[in-house]
Amino acid sequence: MIKRIQSDLKRSLMEKDILRVSTLRLLIAAIKNKEIELGKKKEGVPNDEIIAILRSEIKKRKDAAVGFRGGRREDDAVKEEKEMKILQEYLPEDISDYEIREVVKKAIKKSGASSAHDFGKAMKETMAILKGKASGDKVAVILKEELGV
Repeated sequence: MIKRIQSDLKRSLMEKDILRVSTLRLLIAAIKNKEIELGKKKEGVPNDEIIAILRSEIKKRKDAAVGFRGGRREDDAVKEEKEMKILQEYLPEDISDYEIREVVKKAIKKSGASSAHDFGKAMKETMAILKGKASGDKVAVILKEELGV
């Protein structure tokens, strides 16, 4: 995945796509930071970690866009949303709600969760299985439905 991102960065440089270049450079920097954190210079950062980084960067931009809109800075909000769309191109498609629900049911059973009080245990169990395959927001909604919260 990192090779695809680097290749797209080179192409964007040639096309003088300034927004894409800056967004991909920030993404590569985040991946390099993770590489340093994990100490994985030779083998690189695994794709599931890159996907987690992508989701984190997308969430940052979504939150920033909301903040900018609240501060009546529409131009900045639009820029953040454009960056978010660029990053979303690198995410694999999320699994279906049905598949998430099946994993959630198994995680609830495995963790012994039965109420809103046990939400954290069940969420931890679910995300361990779905890491990189589904957004935490979507999983949380389905988990709350299953727990009757």
